[in-house]
Amino acid sequence: MREGRAVQYDRYGGFDVVDVVRQERPTPGPGDIVVEVVSAGLNHIERFLREGKLRDHVELTFPAHQGTDFSGIVRVRGSEVRDLKVGDEVMGRAPDGGAHATWIRVPRRAVIKKPSQLRWEEAGGLYLAGATALSVVDSLSLGRDDTVVIGAAAGGVGHIQCQLARRAGAFVVALGSPRNHDYLRQIGTVPVAYGEGEEERIRQAANGRPITAFIDNHGESAAEELAERLGVRPERFVSSEERRDIELRFLRAPVEDEEARQMLERLAKIVQDRTVQVLISGFYPFEYIVDAYADLAQMKSRGKVVIGMQTVETGSRLGWYRSEKARDLPEKEAPARPRQAEIAGNTEASADETAQVSAGGTD
Repeated sequence: MREGRAVQYDRYGGFDVVDVVRQERPTPGPGDIVVEVVSAGLNHIERFLREGKLRDHVELTFPAHQGTDFSGIVRVRGSEVRDLKVGDEVMGRAPDGGAHATWIRVPRRAVIKKPSQLRWEEAGGLYLAGATALSVVDSLSLGRDDTVVIGAAAGGVGHIQCQLARRAGAFVVALGSPRNHDYLRQIGTVPVAYGEGEEERIRQAANGRPITAFIDNHGESAAEELAERLGVRPERFVSSEERRDIELRFLRAPVEDEEARQMLERLAKIVQDRTVQVLISGFYPFEYIVDAYADLAQMKSRGKVVIGMQTVETGSRLGWYRSEKARDLPEKEAPARPRQAEIAGNTEASADETAQVSAGGTD
């Protein structure tokens, strides 16, 4: 196969600027490989970038291509690439975007071999959320004497942070919507709902333990004040802006960035060992990528939303992809999600979305 498809947009905007264009298989440079993508993750921060909400941080060159995380199969290698062969399974990152495509050309150092124990969708959605979560948790040096509060705990970054904090020995109080509480209990945390009275609920959940750290993924303006009232020292509070800056740093990390590569290797081992499990709450064939973007934009996705490039799809499941998911059942009274044709004309961000730009996360 030498012809595929790729997501492209030539201006800032919402779903209406997204085009799926024909793509010829790239030719690698001497130190590059060409990967046939099997799965790729979607990230809120990529959507905010496309919508122009992060122009003060990253200026795009058009036409732009979306997608950072991916897993796939090496199909062509450059003349200088000796340690990978055609047919090898890899996972990695696209420093300049473009993973939402049939093919991607990246420098050899942008990928590692995919452990056989990792499912394609886990490997394809791991890098950006995982590197952000790992960097934040590392910065706090959590241990058995720590009790940490994590906001947006069931989101793409938050659910990995929760598991990493537990892995380090910390007691985790997980802030999230009630519909996510059962899942948060399953990963070993004590869930607490947002809203009036949350400070007292956090104290009750801690059961007498001093609160020693606080991670705000949600973008709440009062989070720092809440952390201060809970007794968290300023140096052990991670704001949503700090988390966003970490995510942006890994989003556009140059290929020679050794820390980004080390993060990918560490994450692959941690997930391979099943000490952290990546939750995939939305899996879409590539042809439904706008629906996948819309799912993510609702700010309700638990864990990761991922697209698959090689799924077998006849169209018979179209209604399923547009129907409510299990995570939405407690909110059946909420308005139904618009169809793809309606979504394509909607470029206005909701008030909730705007509040989340600084965090790049959800609950």
